[in-house]
Parts: sequence; structure tokens; C-alpha cells
Amino acid sequence: MLNYKSTLAIFIVIMVAVNSLYGSRIKDLTVVEGGRDNQLVGYGIVVGLAGNGDSTLTYTIQSISNFLERFGIQVPAETIKADNVAAVMVTSDIGPYAKAGSRIDVTVSSIGDADTLQGGVLLQTPLLGANDKVYAVSQGPIAVGGFIGGSGGPGGATVQQNHPTVGIITGGAIVEREVRSEIVQNGAINLLLLNPDFTTAVRVAESINNAFPGTAKAFDSGSVNVQVPELFHQQEVNFLARLGSLEAVPDLTARVIINERTGTIVATHNVRIASVAVSNGSLTITISSNLEASQPAPVSETGETVVLPSTQTSVKEVKGGFKVIEDLPTIERLTTALNALGVSSREMISILQTMKKAGALQAELIIN
Repeated sequence: MLNYKSTLAIFIVIMVAVNSLYGSRIKDLTVVEGGRDNQLVGYGIVVGLAGNGDSTLTYTIQSISNFLERFGIQVPAETIKADNVAAVMVTSDIGPYAKAGSRIDVTVSSIGDADTLQGGVLLQTPLLGANDKVYAVSQGPIAVGGFIGGSGGPGGATVQQNHPTVGIITGGAIVEREVRSEIVQNGAINLLLLNPDFTTAVRVAESINNAFPGTAKAFDSGSVNVQVPELFHQQEVNFLARLGSLEAVPDLTARVIINERTGTIVATHNVRIASVAVSNGSLTITISSNLEASQPAPVSETGETVVLPSTQTSVKEVKGGFKVIEDLPTIERLTTALNALGVSSREMISILQTMKKAGALQAELIIN
């Protein structure tokens, strides 16, 4: 936890810089249209929770009854106890090139009032896509990565680490149906930028045209259309491999992101600062309360001992420093100058916000 009374600025400034001599691979800047993941979801039950499962929830008991009926077992719902069972939602992402028989990871999340999923086993659960078709089937033991101990409640103590009601099953689902992907349309491939930017799109197109002249064109800030050369007809995979290894220098929007809870500041390298004058000072008021005992004089026949509160107030004001900060075109130099003034993390964030309002911070300011 940050100590905002400290006279030192306790925060981290991470400069996201782009080296003009070296670019990033196009495969790291873009994704191929048509080659995206798809979300899957399913409803299932987890067994073997050793008394940490759901209470007498209607849908959990009904799920147990329905599951047992599949095996020809008729059990009245009122006789079922769900202490060892939990109703869960199972989610996963299936990749565009996942083949039938391959495995994917799943996340299992409790939707009832189970205390933990630790030690539980997910029973066979179909995973459906947005079109209500089954694309995978999940089953297996759950890895929680946390625990809960103690009974809690009056006179008890409970210790919990992480979130024991959410777990994962690595490779816990078998793909039953492939998701068809068409990455080549009308003899062309569309590359979608992960961070849309007009300059980056143009640079990606230029890099491709240098290797394969006249094949690439930037459509907008988020996509680049690439015609497949005749040399690579029926060999689009080889062509994509060649494209992915090409390099382009991405352009970044001037942006400052502040996390006020942790005092972290992340800024891109192209943030510019106008000449500004900054004054900083702080006022700290401390009020302390103590209890003192007042007793009668020795060998006194009258009087009684009483407890009297004693309150002390102190005021500490740090002398403000007014400094004109010139020739500081980057936020890195600005924060260095503000550190020299002895500002704290909270004061640093406040100064950046005020500079944005004054128009001196020439960047987008995002506060989380």
C-alpha cells in the first residue's frame, strides 16, 4: 500500500518507446481476418467437494436428478443433498484452426453458493457456440490455484487465498466440431491491426509492397488488404508465413495512463509537454487523542479516579516550490523535474491532471 505522506514520488513511469531502427513483425501487429477465436459456454456440475458444495438450491438438485436419469436412476428430488455438488458454468475459447480431437483449456466458475471447487471433478459438459451447436465436450479434475480453510462464523476464523470458486482444466475439453475459417476471399487476405492507427496501417502496407510489389493497400486505420501473388496460389499458408516475418515500425498515439490505486504511470514515448510553471506545497493536519487518569491526592478521603481524554493537534505545512519547467519535451524529463521538487505520488497524478486541463500535456490522459 502506498504511503502518500512520503516526500518522495513512489510510482513507476514506464516509457513505451519504439526504436526507429527496428520494427515489429507484422504477425505481432495484426491478425488475419477470418482466423479468430470463438467463444464457447456450457452448464455443468462438479462433484466430490467434500461438503463444500451448494446448499439446497433448486437448480443444483434438479441438475443432479436429471444427470442420474441418464443412467436409468430415478431419485426423488426431495431426497437429494447437494453438499458435495456445485452447479457451474464452463467457458472456453476455440481457435480458428482447432481440429476435431484436439484439446482446449476450459474455465469452470461456480454459479451457486459453493464455498470452493477445490478437489472437484467436472462431469461431462457439452460446450456450445453462439449458434447453439456443440463444438467441444469438457470433463476432468479442476485446478483451483487457491484454497479456503476454517469454518468461519462466530468464534471461528477463515483463511482464503485467491478465488477458490473459479478453476481451470488444462486441456479439459475435446474438440468435436471444427470452426470453418476462410482467410482468403476473392484472392486477397485482410490483415486487421491489433491497435488501429492510420500511420501504422500505411507502414505495414509499405513493408509488404517492398517484398511483394503492388500487393498491399491500407483500407483504413484498422485493416490492410493484401492480394495473393500468383507465385503463392494454392500456397496461402506459405504466403502468410512470409508476411508474418516482415517488419514494420508501428506508430503510437500519445497517451498517458494513470492507475491511481497503485501510483503507476505508463506513457508512450511520443508524449510532449509544453513549457509550464508548477507550484507544489502540502498541508498535513494530525489530531491525536490520548486518555489520561486523574487521581485524588494521596491519603485523601474524598475524590475519585476519573479518565480524561486529551487531544493534541499539530499542523505541518511543506513550503511550496514554484518552478518554471522549460525545455521538457518529454514526460520522462517532466517527471524527473517533479521528483526533484519532492512531490508525492498523489501530487504527481494531480499535477498531470491539471497540466492536461491547462493544455500543456499534449496527450490523451486515461485514469483507471
